[in-house]
Amino acid sequence: MSAAPTAVDARRSLVPETVLEVEGLFKHFPLPRGLVGALLGRPGRVVHAVDGVSFTLGRGEILALVGESGCGKTTTALSLMGLLPASAGSIRFNGQDVTHLSGRPDGAARATVAALDGAAYRREPSVFPSLTLKRLRRQIQMIFQDPYESLNPRATVYEAVAEPLEVHGLEPDSESRLARVCRALEDSGLKPAQAFLGRLPHELSGGQRQRVVIAGALVLEPSLIIADEPVSMLDVSIRADILNLLDDLRTRRGISILYITHDLGTAACFTDRIAVMYLGRIVEIGPTRRVLADPQHPYTRALLSVVPVPNPRLRRKRLILSGETPNPIDLPSGCRFRPRCPVAVDRCAIVDPGLTLVGEGHQAACVLVEGDRPAAT
Repeated sequence: MSAAPTAVDARRSLVPETVLEVEGLFKHFPLPRGLVGALLGRPGRVVHAVDGVSFTLGRGEILALVGESGCGKTTTALSLMGLLPASAGSIRFNGQDVTHLSGRPDGAARATVAALDGAAYRREPSVFPSLTLKRLRRQIQMIFQDPYESLNPRATVYEAVAEPLEVHGLEPDSESRLARVCRALEDSGLKPAQAFLGRLPHELSGGQRQRVVIAGALVLEPSLIIADEPVSMLDVSIRADILNLLDDLRTRRGISILYITHDLGTAACFTDRIAVMYLGRIVEIGPTRRVLADPQHPYTRALLSVVPVPNPRLRRKRLILSGETPNPIDLPSGCRFRPRCPVAVDRCAIVDPGLTLVGEGHQAACVLVEGDRPAAT
């Protein structure tokens, strides 16, 4: 008799060609104990920023990571980029475990660098990052939330977009570098590219600045882009243009996109799947249409209820959550959404639910779902 499929099996069957696989990712930030705590031998306390996140991302797929501010979305993204070391769990990119890649050069990298420029390495070894990590950074790029802070105010558009090529030693010929920069700018919607090369950030609109940031990510031709709230600081009139641009890049270049947002409305426009995060965990994940049409977790229902609907006859009844998000240092017992849940029962204070299969590729973490719909076999 074959074993029942697990949640990991369900995710793998949903996405045949997996680019990114995150399994049991934890990121905890330890708090200082203080002198008294150290003398008394009190155990250290931690902030549970990311607390067991698992998901996969297929080639050419767009996955939305949705949740309130402080739920761990950006911390997850920074851990995937290697900017924050994971406390536990695994991150696999194109089948390779990249969880513990270091910025320090390993033995092979040190020998390679020494052969290229031994004198420079002996003078300042810290400026030579691990070649493995550097190669990973070429494949995974990030678009940050604030286009006004992402660009050097003294650098021209050309210098901003060409800088990644210089860092990675690509296109040493000036003509080929210029051609690659122009191609990235035009793919980002800045046409003709020559009209923008010499401009400074203060000469651009907010939407144009974000397109320059996107071009800086595209110039390395990555296979995965992490877009952290890429439209939240832009005018409503141009948000759709940026979202359509990301969708077009997925289609033309086959780029996978992890789209981080607090807005289910924008996630509904162009994403393939949605993962809803609450207090460091994914509480619901599944195909976008299925999750939005039939949300299984009370938190997802609450988020969906406040999404504006243009037709007044189709307005939903708003579910306003009471209380504040629990302290990520002292988590509540049982379900961590229980203190704010409008449908909590006594069992919620005892059981900490895991993700349960409720449909094809659709999972939710709720004791009511577990009781009504047992995991598929």
